[in-house]
Amino acid sequence: MGKQSTPQFSALNCIDLSNPDINQSVNLLKEACLDSGFFYVVNHGISQEFMDEVFAQSKKFFSLPHNEKMKTLRNEQHRGYTPVLDELLDPENQVHGDYKEGYYIGVEKGEDDPQSKKPFYGPNNWPAPDVLPGWRETMEKFHLETLEVGKAVAKMIALALDLDANYFDRPEILGEPIAILRLLHYEGQVSDPSKGLYGAGAHTDFGLITLLATDDVPGLQICRDRDAKPQKWEDVAPLKGAFIVNLGDMLERWSNCVFKSTLHRVLGNGQGRYSIAYFLEPSLDCLVECLPTCKSDSNPPK
Repeated sequence: MGKQSTPQFSALNCIDLSNPDINQSVNLLKEACLDSGFFYVVNHGISQEFMDEVFAQSKKFFSLPHNEKMKTLRNEQHRGYTPVLDELLDPENQVHGDYKEGYYIGVEKGEDDPQSKKPFYGPNNWPAPDVLPGWRETMEKFHLETLEVGKAVAKMIALALDLDANYFDRPEILGEPIAILRLLHYEGQVSDPSKGLYGAGAHTDFGLITLLATDDVPGLQICRDRDAKPQKWEDVAPLKGAFIVNLGDMLERWSNCVFKSTLHRVLGNGQGRYSIAYFLEPSLDCLVECLPTCKSDSNPPK
């Protein structure tokens, strides 16, 4: 084994959603979005007790016997369980799939709801209530509460782009959002990029924004300049109770590349790690075209 180098933690801006000075928060957010595309969000209104409960329930699911988890194997709508090695995010560099297992929860739409026929909408694939009592209720509550945090962040992003504060919070954008909650469990594998072994391979997120809650085990890394040779990777420190927020490819495109969607990956250090990602996208019918404030004669829409 080669000697593990001490991680260099990236200094990310921290946005306090309870700060009455909205301009200060918007400026901090804008600085982050122009630079790394990653920032922390604290005092977001979800209590620490409830965050702890959601993580405890996530662990309960991943601790179930394999055959029990396979009963909720993900369906055509990408709801339910994804086993270890199921995903390969960076095929050029990965020898195996990701050393993680996951569980997808989307916006719940019953079979009889006309929207359930659309991609990304439909019924979830829940574990049986007698196997995990109260589990579904906990996750549905967290899904709703995190959506509110996402909308609060989207307001600040709108202000940072010189748009009306409610630009993204309109019925046709975040009124019927595609919002996917993903529970993640990284097994205690040690990643080795030189051998193509990763907890999660390098990738950018494709949507609007992602909110990530983590336990206290590090592992997330970001690369500010994906074209640099060699790429330089920085560790993102876990921050208790915070969401780590990053921008997706859709927002980079929507903003005419003013804001950045940044390459990131997860390296395992031999400890198990739990995290919860919330991927927020606009409604399926939303038209994404260059934002009015992000184009000019000198910077036409790309």
